[in-house]
Formats: sequence, structure tokens, C-alpha cells
Amino acid sequence: MEIMELALPFHHHYRRRFLYFVNAALSACTKVTRYNTFPDQMILDSQANSAMNFSAHDPSKTRVNGNFFFLLLQDCTDIKMLKQLHTQLITTGCDQTDAKLINKYAMFGSMQDACLVFDKMYQPELFYWNLMLRGYASNGLFKDTLDLYYQMLWAGIIPNSYTFSFVLKACAGLSSFQHGRLSHEQVIRSGLELDIFVGNALVDMYAKCGSIDSARRIFDRMSVRDVVSWTAMIAGYAQRGHPNEAWILFNKMQFSDSRPNSVTVASVLPVCADLGALQEGKGIHCYVLRNGFESDVIVMTALVDMYAKCGSLDFARKLFDKMPRRNVLSWSAMIAGYSQNGQGIKALEIFNQMQLSGAKPNSATMVSLLSACASLFALQQGQWTHCYIIKNEFEWDVVLATALIDMYATCGILEVARRLFDKMPARNVVSWNAMISGYAQNGHFTEALTLFNEMQKGDIKPNTVTLVSVLPAYANLGDLEQVQWIHNYIMQSGFELDVSIQNSLVAMYAKCESVDVSRHLFNKMSKRSAVSWNAMISGYTQSGHADEALALFNQMLLTVVKPDAVTMASVLPSFANLAALQQGKWIHGYIIRCGFESDIVVATALVDMYAKCGSIDNARQYFDEMSNKNIVSWNAMIAAYGMHGYGEEALALFDVMQPEGTQPDHITFICVLSACSHAGLVDKGCQYFDYMGRDYGITPGVDHYACIVDLLGRAGHLDEAEDFIRKMPFEPGASAWGALLAACKMHSNIELGECAAQYLFDLEPDNVGYYILLSNIYAAVGRWDGVAKMRTMIKDKGLKKTPGWSLIEVNNTVHVFRAEDRSHSQSEEIYATLEALTRQMEAAGYVPNINSVLHDVEAATKEDMLYTHSERLAIAFALISTSPGTPIRITKNLRVCDDCHTATKLISKIVTREIIVRDAKRFHHFKDGFCSCKDYW
Repeated sequence: MEIMELALPFHHHYRRRFLYFVNAALSACTKVTRYNTFPDQMILDSQANSAMNFSAHDPSKTRVNGNFFFLLLQDCTDIKMLKQLHTQLITTGCDQTDAKLINKYAMFGSMQDACLVFDKMYQPELFYWNLMLRGYASNGLFKDTLDLYYQMLWAGIIPNSYTFSFVLKACAGLSSFQHGRLSHEQVIRSGLELDIFVGNALVDMYAKCGSIDSARRIFDRMSVRDVVSWTAMIAGYAQRGHPNEAWILFNKMQFSDSRPNSVTVASVLPVCADLGALQEGKGIHCYVLRNGFESDVIVMTALVDMYAKCGSLDFARKLFDKMPRRNVLSWSAMIAGYSQNGQGIKALEIFNQMQLSGAKPNSATMVSLLSACASLFALQQGQWTHCYIIKNEFEWDVVLATALIDMYATCGILEVARRLFDKMPARNVVSWNAMISGYAQNGHFTEALTLFNEMQKGDIKPNTVTLVSVLPAYANLGDLEQVQWIHNYIMQSGFELDVSIQNSLVAMYAKCESVDVSRHLFNKMSKRSAVSWNAMISGYTQSGHADEALALFNQMLLTVVKPDAVTMASVLPSFANLAALQQGKWIHGYIIRCGFESDIVVATALVDMYAKCGSIDNARQYFDEMSNKNIVSWNAMIAAYGMHGYGEEALALFDVMQPEGTQPDHITFICVLSACSHAGLVDKGCQYFDYMGRDYGITPGVDHYACIVDLLGRAGHLDEAEDFIRKMPFEPGASAWGALLAACKMHSNIELGECAAQYLFDLEPDNVGYYILLSNIYAAVGRWDGVAKMRTMIKDKGLKKTPGWSLIEVNNTVHVFRAEDRSHSQSEEIYATLEALTRQMEAAGYVPNINSVLHDVEAATKEDMLYTHSERLAIAFALISTSPGTPIRITKNLRVCDDCHTATKLISKIVTREIIVRDAKRFHHFKDGFCSCKDYW
């Protein structure tokens, strides 16, 4: 009796047991002492002899039916079992299962073994060639697929529709347009172009090879389309960055005979994500529920991804938590969603949950995790992720390597980022962008431009992201010639119409103090986004054009473009620069109404605005109300106290910040040292300078040393300040010598002032302020020859002195005054008030300090000049324009002179008003005849 006669009636359960015994026979190579008709009646001698010898100890005597082995092949669950069964097939001489063997080997990914089966066949038919082609293509061995296809053609085998479906899949996998086009020509010659399977494969191939127009032509020519046809074309549009076309085609599909299936849905949901079409995405979600696709893990993952990318993270998380099954793509989608929406901490939490669930992350997971680490500046977590990648032997592809580079560069570890970049065997444009952007964002502008120049010499061309990253580097170098060169390069490369490039150009020219060019580019833009308005407003603010910034902001409010948090952070400094407290309070209300108050950058800008408008109490109140504070927030409040001369309060706040979980940085110590300098806290300032390195591990930089020079110089310790400069561990810069020169001006030290000035003339020969300072030192002691010399030098160098002015905000309007100014519409009333005020001051004992007039003129003329200084005109205007008892807030662009300081103290007592003056150095709060600076400024 043949074995097949025994096998056929077996129940599936018995067939599995039968396979066990066959497997045992192949592995143990032992014999069975005796057997009956059914395997469960076998009597086994021992575990080692638990097998059947179907050939009665001589396999060659028994010919086994191929159908029996066909059933056994179906039950093979791993490659080891398959190879054992294959060995038995060879032994028994069964050659009826070659097709099944090839299929099984392909299924287990062992195409080498499948090839051995195929190669022993004599003149295999097309059926077997197709089996091999399908195996190679299914295992991603696309090059092998094409090699075998060309061998098949060489052998004279005529391909059919199945052949082309596998070959075109390989062309798509290789993104080989050339091979795909040649295969298409063969399809036409074979007369199979109208075959629906071939048509679908052609659409998919052209789309994945980047020829989306060719794909659409094939699609449109198809006389019959099924759901695969529509899905292939929709997916092609989606994957090639044409979301609008994909969405239009999906809507058109609804009116065809083909209903979207789960693959269609999974293809179109990313389109909703790209378009930010949340409502349309919700509609597809309803379709998923109606058609029972919610059990499909791929569809549910696409829904999670869509909701996350549309900003609906809570809903994405609810769907994620309800998923009965999750794969690595599901976890990765949720991690990416949190990471891309700025919730890095939650992304790390999800990754930890993924670890506990036993799911193994893939490269995409790691990329999202690294992005989260970068957004949090979490270097330690990023380094752990790097170790995890190495330990688990992830494939070192360009995307993963680029994510690592971006993480290290964002965290400021540029040396490691550059080593990784240099070791990359292949780089794409994103890799170059990550490294260039890393340099630019960390202030290494020269290195950014050097790398950009190196990039241009290779095969990879810069894209818009590259240029947006590199333009700030050109701006910060301040070389207008180079700025114009990169502008010309952009125009020649065809990027000038890109909105992001236009925004960056506006910002670049503004940074180079060419705001007129910035405004010209801004006005030429056909479409302006919030970023465009922000760039121009920020440009005006940073270049000192506060009026223009506010005017442009008001113009923006009249457009359809709504201000965002960045707009608020950009415009608030302009209110501060103008000391426009009333308008600043209005913008604070606007911020609350728009919901921007929770933004930490906006909140910090509000603290700074109130402080610079002279309202230190409002600044502290709002600071205390902030729900979240970062190091910038603390620095802003400490600096505010320093500007207002409240050194002790600044130090007290410094002591509070650490228990609240914020560690000081190098900027914090600049603020602290500056506060000590303005308050005359010499000993404490020196102590905090020592604390930097000893207790906080912060190496003092040039700005910290300059603060100490200023601290010692203001206190009159000029020789000690000079000695401190000469002992600096690096070459002293202009900030240190400038602080010493200013101190020499305060204490009329000509000799040391001349020494400091000479260094400054060498370091910054075009800075007119240093010439004026030395000129003022000469004038204070009557050295008019020295004054004349400085004026000649200024004239010869073509430099211009900055004219002094004072401004005051009354009824939401900012009024500007200059010395001896009579241009104001109320000038007669202003001068009358000032004259009356001067008489009251003289009656109270005021004597003009004519030494404050640094001009070689008669004493009477000097007195007249003092009476009409810009701040006194502003005070007189405030007295006639504001209610009695209200504070007067004035901003002056130069340092208040000694005489005006004395006069303002007296005026505050006479008119019983608090007068708050912000000059170029600090704030002065005049009240009841006293100043908050205690005459130390």
C-alpha cells in the first residue's frame, strides 16, 4: 500500500503528528522496529528510535507519492524543517514538488536554496521562471529579479502578464526609470498594455520612479480600473508630494465602480495629514468604522499618524490606546506625533512604554526619538539612544545618521556631529543641511559657510532648507558683498520665489542693517505668511526702528494674516525701546485675548517690556505669575533689577532661582555682575565672579571680565581695573577697554583714558563713541586742544556723532525731543513751563553745573544750553500733558549729564511727581529730591 493512501484520509491533527515522525526520522536517522497502519499505533523502542523507515530499511525500494510530500511541505513552519524534508525528497527521488519547494524557500527568504531547485531543472517552463521572479521581488532582491528576467528573455521564454507585474515591481523598488521604461516597451510589444494587472504595475512603477505624469497617463488610458489601480495612483501622488492631486483623485474614486479598501484608506490618510485636513480625515475615520477596517493595524496606525500631524494629539492618543494590536509602526507614529508637536517628554514616555511592551523599535522609531531629544536639548538621553542604536546593530542608513547629527548639533556638541558627518559613506541633502544648520545655530558662521561651499563642489545641490540655514550665517558675518553674492546665487538657482527664502532674505538684510532693502523685498512679496511679517517686524526692532516696527504691526492687524506668538515676541521689544508703557499694556491685553500668555518666550518678553518701560513692579508681578520659567526668564528679571539699580534684589533673585530648579548660565552671571556694578557692590561682584568657575564650572568669558572692569572702574579703582585687564587670560577686547575709558570719563583720568582710547582706536577704529568719550574727558578738564584733535579725527574718518534725544509717551503717542528743540506744536507752552520751573529750581538753591557742557563757549551760553537739554523739554511737556501725581517716564539715548541728574532730582520734589528716566546705561527713579542710583551711575 502506498503511503499516500494512508495520508489522504488523515485528519489535519493526524497529519501534523505524521510530520513530527517524519521529521524525527530525518534528524535521528534511526529505524523503527515495527509499524502498523496508523501512526498513533506505532510501538517505539526508545526516543532515539521514534521514527518510521518508509522503505523498510532501504529507501530506494519505495517510491513515495509526490502529493503526500506536497501536504507535508504545506506544514513546514521553519527553514530547518524545510531543508530536512527537501533532503528526504532528494533521497526518495520525488521530483513532483519543485514548485512548492521554490515557493516555500522564497517564503522563508532563502532564495539561494530556491535557486538550487530551479537550476537543476532542465528547460524550466515560464511558470517556474515566474515563481523565481516573484520570490526575488517579494524578498526585496530587485536587482536579482531583473537579472533573472534578462536571463529568461535570453533563453527565449516569452513573458506574460504575471512576469511583468514582478519585473515592474523590481523596477519600482530600485527606482530605476530606465529599466522600467525598457520593460514598458516590452509590455507594448507583448500586447499586454491593456492588461489590468500590468497596467496597475506600470502606474506603481512610474510613480515610484518619480515620473508621476507618466503614471497618470497610463492610469487615464486604462479601459478598466479596479481598486488597485486607483490606490496605486493615489499612493503615487501622496508619496511624490502631490497631496492636492491625491485628494482630488480619491474624491473622484468615490464616483467610480471601485470602493476604497483598507489599502486605499491607508494611502489617503497621509494626504489629510500633509494638507492639515483634519475634518476630511475625520470623515475617512467614519468610513473606516462603517466598513470594519478598525481591526486593520495599518489603517489604525495611519489614523493615529493623521490626527497627530493635524495637531489633534489627544485624539491620536485615544485611538492609540484603544488599538487591540500595535506594531512597531504604531508605536513609531505616536512617538513621532509627540516629537513633531514639541512634546518631547511624552515622546520619551511612549518609547519607555514601547520597551516595556516588548515591541522592538526600528530605525524610524530611533529617528523620532532622536528628534525628541534634540527638541528637549536632552543630550544624555540622546547619547543613550546613540548607544542603543549601536548595541542593537541598527542598519546605519543615511536617515538615522542624519538624525544623530542633528541631535548632537542641536545640543551644541558640534565635534561629535562633525565626526559622524565625516564618517557617513553616503550623504543626502538633509545630512548636509543638518550639519550646516548646526554650525549656524551655534554661532559657528564661518564653519557653516565653509561647509556650504564644500557642498556646492559635490553632486548634491542645495535646496531651500540649505539656503534658509545658511542665510543667517551670511547675515551674522555682516559682509554686505557676500550677502549680495548669495542673493544673486538664489536668483540664478531659481529659488527667489520660494516664500521661506524670501523671508530669510528679508531677515538677512535687516540683520546687516539694510532695512530699506528688506522692506523693498517685503513689499515685492506676492504672498506673505505670518513668518514674512515677523521677519520684517523683527528686522525693524533689531535695527532700532521701533516706530516702523509698530506701524507694520498695526498694518498686519488689518490683514487676513493673524499674528502668532513669534509676532508678539518680535514686536514687544519695540514697545520697550520706545518706553511705550500704555501701548505695552494694550498689547499685553491682546496677548491674553489671543491665548499667547502661556508661551514662555512671549511671557519673558513681557517681563522685559515692563522693566524697560520703567515699571519694575509690574515686571516682577508678571514674572511671579508665570506658570513656567526658563533660564531666559530668570535672566530677564535679574537684568531688570540691575538696570534699575536694585543690586541687592538682583542677588536675592539669583539665590532663589536655584532652589526652584533652574541652574544659572553664563548670561546669568553677566546680569548679576552688571547689577553689582550699577549698585556699587564691588566686593559681592568679585565674589560672584569667583563663584562662576569654582561653584558652577562656568569659565568666565570676555563679557564677564568687562563687567568686572566696569565694576572696579565705576568705584574709582582705575589702577586695579587696568591691572585686571592686563592679567586677563586672553587678549582684551573692546568691551573691557571701553569700560575702562568710560570710568576714566567719570573720574577725569586723562592719562589712563588716553591709554585705553588708543587700544580702542586700534580695535574698532570706526566706532565714533570712543572718540567722543576721550573728547569729553579733555573737555571736562579744559583741554580744548585735545577736543579739537578728536573732532578732526572724527571728521577725517567720515564718522558722525549720534545726536541726543529724549522721548516720552503721552496718550498712546510717542513724542521725541532734542536739545534746544522748538519743532513741537506746543513748544511755546513747553518753554514757558520750563522757564517757570527753572525759576522755582533757582529759588530752591539750584546752581547750574556748567562743567557738564563740553563746549568751549561762554559760561552764560553754557547755562542756556543746560536749560534746554532734551530730557528737560520732555519733562516740561509731561507736566502740561499729564495728570498731576502720575509718574513721568522718559527715555534718553545718551547718558544723563550730571547737571540734568541734579536738576531732575529737584524737579521731582518741586512738582511732587516720580520721574523715571532710562538713559543709555540704566534707569533712574527720581522721587522727593532723591534718585534710586544714590548718585552712583
